[in-house]
Amino acid sequence: MGSRLAAVCAAAAVALAQTAHSGDALERGPVTNLPMPRFVSLKAGKAHVRGGPGLTHRKDWELRHRGMPLEITAEYEHWRRVRDSDGAGGWIHYSLLSGRRTVVVISEEASMHIGRSDTTPVIARLRQGVIARIRSCAEDWCRLSAGRHKGWVHRKHLWGVRKDEIID
Repeated sequence: MGSRLAAVCAAAAVALAQTAHSGDALERGPVTNLPMPRFVSLKAGKAHVRGGPGLTHRKDWELRHRGMPLEITAEYEHWRRVRDSDGAGGWIHYSLLSGRRTVVVISEEASMHIGRSDTTPVIARLRQGVIARIRSCAEDWCRLSAGRHKGWVHRKHLWGVRKDEIID
C-alpha cells in the first residue's frame, strides 16, 4: 500500500510541476511567496552576478546599469537567481534589487507615442538598450518614462514585462 501511495504522490507532483511551467499558473517563491518568475530592477549601480547563491561562489560577471530590468527565476535564502534580456543569468543578493519596474528597449528603435496607438503623434524615438520606468501597461501598450519623455510604447519592443501583464 505504501508504494502505491508514493506512486500517486509522485504522479501528482509531476502534474503540478507541468501545470506550473505551462504558463497557466505562476509558481510562488519559497522565500518570499511572491510570483515567479517575476521582474525587478537593479537598485545598485554596480552588482556582481555569481555562479551560486552565496559569497563563496565565483563572480561570473558584473552589472553596471542602475534600473536594469531583471527576471527572478529562483530564490534561496537572501539570494535571487536572475536573468537579463540577453538570457545571461546568475545569483545576486536581494538587497541589490528593487521592486520598481523598468523595461529595456530590445528593438533597434521604438517609437514613443502620445497615446496607445501607432496613429498618435510620436514624441520620442528610443534606441535599443534604453532603460525606461514603467508607469502602466494595458493590452499591447506600456506607458513609460524615459529621461524627460513620457508616452506609450508597444510592448513588442520591450523586455521586462510579460506579454499579458497589466500594470496600473
